[in-house]
Amino acid sequence: QGQLVESGGGLVQNGGSLRLSCAASGGTFSAYGMGWFRQAPGKEREFVAAISPTGGGIYYTDSVKGRFTISRDNAQNTVYLQMNSLKPDDTAVYSCAAKLFTGSYYSSTKYAYWGQGTQVTVSS
Repeated sequence: QGQLVESGGGLVQNGGSLRLSCAASGGTFSAYGMGWFRQAPGKEREFVAAISPTGGGIYYTDSVKGRFTISRDNAQNTVYLQMNSLKPDDTAVYSCAAKLFTGSYYSSTKYAYWGQGTQVTVSS
């Protein structure tokens, strides 16, 4: 049974940066596609970024392109989300997730395992 634990969230000023980490255990990390999703208060969960098992495929939602970078280290069983030029609209709980089978990286329903989430708050 896979487990995912996020870290790195916090409070940052408008224009600042944060780096989120997601440590995986209990499975073969290199076999999983990994994604980051976020949910703001009163809003639905939305896709942020994803990376294929080998890192050859990377996907972003339009609103974070050019500002966020997803990466992974299969030797460390960790996926990262570097977030630069943060905006107040980026404020949300960020969760990482793992998917094993084929299917869209953009859909949360394709992910089998989820972390508990980490809060990111961007002040204006």
